[in-house]
Amino acid sequence: MKGRIHSIESCGTVDGPGLRYIVFLQGCSLRCAYCHNPDTWKLNGGSEMSVDELIAEAKAYLPYMQFSNGGVTLSGGEPLLQPDFVLEFFKKCKEVGIHTTIDTSGSVKPVNLDEILEVTDLVLLDVKHINEEKHKGITGMSNRNTLNFAKLLDEKGIPMWVRHVLVPGLSDDPKDLNELGDFISTLSNVEKVEVLPYHKMGEYKWEQLGLENTLTHLEPPNQEKVDLAYNLLTKSLNKNKPQLA
Repeated sequence: MKGRIHSIESCGTVDGPGLRYIVFLQGCSLRCAYCHNPDTWKLNGGSEMSVDELIAEAKAYLPYMQFSNGGVTLSGGEPLLQPDFVLEFFKKCKEVGIHTTIDTSGSVKPVNLDEILEVTDLVLLDVKHINEEKHKGITGMSNRNTLNFAKLLDEKGIPMWVRHVLVPGLSDDPKDLNELGDFISTLSNVEKVEVLPYHKMGEYKWEQLGLENTLTHLEPPNQEKVDLAYNLLTKSLNKNKPQLA
């Protein structure tokens, strides 16, 4: 079993708890206007790597994972575009006691999704926008799969961190944020909500790939807007839910 890998970060600290071995898989079905990794879009990009090769490398960092309560995170791109690889890799991780996290937009639903979720300890769900038409404008696709995926995780009781990229003029309208906060409040499995401010660090990739970047005029949101977004997204969560950070 081989997968197409974009890149690997051996000691990541932001894509899940603790120190994490983060694998960025190649391929994505969305075309987010603010994407900072457009070089992950093509399904045939990156390089091939087998499950056994990947698990051997990940195991080398097992002491750091165990010390920090960390583990492995599969990100992308969209990892669920390579579902068979994800399933086999996560099975291997569980055999050696590695915590598993998947970072996904929930935009695709592979036939073996239930099997994948059985060996998934945490999902980082990227909710691009709560409004379907605005979601289409930002990503090129509907948000129905994403919202249904969130509901499925809730039904299965799989821990979830909700992530929302705050982009000035695209995803920072207080009305939309309030609506997304209302949706989040219906979910019982949300452990954390993260507001990720838009940044310009990926602009050079758009230029290198010859892609038209329509957001070069934008600047990152200030801390006041980030705080407002966070408060709106988390305002309705029950006090008996896990601590938000």
